[in-house]
Amino acid sequence: MFIIFIFCSLINLVDWLQNHLIPCPFKALTGIDCPGCGFQRSFIALIQGDLSKSWSLYPPTIPLLFLFISTALLYKFQFRQRSFIFQTLVILVGNFVMICYLKKMFF
Repeated sequence: MFIIFIFCSLINLVDWLQNHLIPCPFKALTGIDCPGCGFQRSFIALIQGDLSKSWSLYPPTIPLLFLFISTALLYKFQFRQRSFIFQTLVILVGNFVMICYLKKMFF
């Protein structure tokens, strides 16, 4: 019974998220996609378990989620090289976001 409740709750969550997507203010003002356009739809596809659709909608979703989770863990637990690890992850994920954005805009 608990599994059915979780499954139905997940369906309701996905439906609610799909009906309440936040419009991009940058795109509304300029008509150009921003580097984060597609994250919400990609995240919803990831919640639904469709990894390939999530990747095709916005490839940096998984690296960004990894960055958010690892940042929370870095600040929750004490690591010696915490700032170095955080800076390295931000640089790597930021470069990945910009490469994907430039690829989307020019190719």
